[in-house]
Amino acid sequence: MKTSFPNINRRLCVLLLALFGGAPLSFAGVKLPQVFADHMILQRDMPVTVWGWAEAGEKVTITFAGQNQTATADEKGKWLVKLDSLPASAEPRELAVTGKSSSVKISDVLVGEVWLASGQSNMGSPVSSLHDADAVLAQAGDAQLRFYTVTKKTAARPQTDAVGKWEAATPLTAKGYSAVAYLFAREIRRDLKCPVAVLHGSWGGTDIETWISLAGLKQNPPLQTTLDRWDKAVVDYQKIQANPELVTDYQNDLKQWQKEVAPAFDAASKKYNADKAAGLAVGPKPQPPRPEPTNPDPMGMPSPSRRPSTPTVNFNGMIAPLLPYTIRGVVWYQGENNGGRGLEYRQLFPRLIEDWRHQWNQSGGAAGAEFPFLFVQLPCNGQDSTPVAEQGWPWLREAQLRTLKVPRTGMAITIDVGDPNNVHPADKLDVGLRLALLAKKLVYGENIVASGPLFENFKPEAGGKIRLYFNETGSGLTCGQQPWCAPGVQPFPKDKLIGFFVAGDDKKWVEADASIDGENVVVSSAQVPNPVAVRYGWANSPRCNLYNKEGLPASPFRTDDWAK
Repeated sequence: MKTSFPNINRRLCVLLLALFGGAPLSFAGVKLPQVFADHMILQRDMPVTVWGWAEAGEKVTITFAGQNQTATADEKGKWLVKLDSLPASAEPRELAVTGKSSSVKISDVLVGEVWLASGQSNMGSPVSSLHDADAVLAQAGDAQLRFYTVTKKTAARPQTDAVGKWEAATPLTAKGYSAVAYLFAREIRRDLKCPVAVLHGSWGGTDIETWISLAGLKQNPPLQTTLDRWDKAVVDYQKIQANPELVTDYQNDLKQWQKEVAPAFDAASKKYNADKAAGLAVGPKPQPPRPEPTNPDPMGMPSPSRRPSTPTVNFNGMIAPLLPYTIRGVVWYQGENNGGRGLEYRQLFPRLIEDWRHQWNQSGGAAGAEFPFLFVQLPCNGQDSTPVAEQGWPWLREAQLRTLKVPRTGMAITIDVGDPNNVHPADKLDVGLRLALLAKKLVYGENIVASGPLFENFKPEAGGKIRLYFNETGSGLTCGQQPWCAPGVQPFPKDKLIGFFVAGDDKKWVEADASIDGENVVVSSAQVPNPVAVRYGWANSPRCNLYNKEGLPASPFRTDDWAK
């Protein structure tokens, strides 16, 4: 079927009205979003937002922990109240919402700490994938540690509800939990001794742009390159709406492909990935005899081996439905898919943080009003043709490091626990523990060292030396050791610093001699009599061993601003 579009601008406007504006909704009785369900945990020590739907104009009463709050549904049927701050409580209680002719009762509700965990595959990797999964799961029984995992969904406009289920941690349920988020929450739970919950919504292989709202992309200054991609997707989406048979044809083609091609291709890919992860020699990456069909709908669910790429669709389908559930903060592990666009990430990542804070009404205003945003700096991964990389992840890590300028952010440095041969390193314990250290210090006020050394400044000295200054040195700088080594990775040397390179005006990098001098590091090389710049850990999979004595590694950095 062929359809023409003689007046695409007018039709585009009609589509956008359908996407972003709608008629009032009608509800038969009181309704709550699915995140309000049995076994939920509410945030302690903050006003708690409860919302839902009813008939327009209907009065609703919310009862919990001795409080009775009332609200009236607006013309679209939505109501919202804020419960007064609640102390932490492990006592299972009932939350009731009563309307004029119906009621909803939610049982086994606790009060404690609630964190949102999101990102891509390293956030989504389950506990069952850990190298020590059996030991972790054996201790996973804890009725006061609970997860709500959002089912993967894309959408053209922000959704009002998400599919998910509250579960208490057991050796069985924890198998599928995000390993990073679970280990983070477990540590917080042990430290605070109160209930802890994680709202988890991640999706492997996704760009950061898919997690930013359309309003966030448009915020001044607008992210025009990304908005151009969105505008094209809207036009393509319009064509799909006018030609629904295109999606039907795709679905039929995919079913046939999954029956005829997928089994053999999946088996070959599984063997290839296992051999590569084990450090064995592998040939060319397996390819299917014919490509997997691609969903023509840019807003729809991608085919099984592909991931959403349209800006905002993951925010719309997986984050917007959680708004405005009261949370303490966010833990974020993403960047691999943007790894080749580190310079652009300098804008995208702070914009996501600002956008989510705005969406939760925790942006700007009084200092410290923003919710904390804790994130993971990418670990090592990939091979390097030169010891100082000319492209790749170092620039993405630098963008993450620069994001620490955003208030109330913290970065877990994980350069030492990656895997050159596997984008999904098996050690998530140290990632979760380092995120928890940040939370303990930045959020819960503990007087601890929570970060590895961060480069602060440098100064040339006589004799062709450069002195490097750091903060977050803890009780002192040292040559450190990885807490975990991937297959084929050798432990760092214990007797000398490695990972430092210097260059002169010719911009040719030479490995430097480096030594600790108090809270500084002094670097030099006989091959570079007049060094002007230093780089540390500046490779996709660097070997670099500067730590503080608390066992936390230094972030990779560079002193220059030379073009990529």
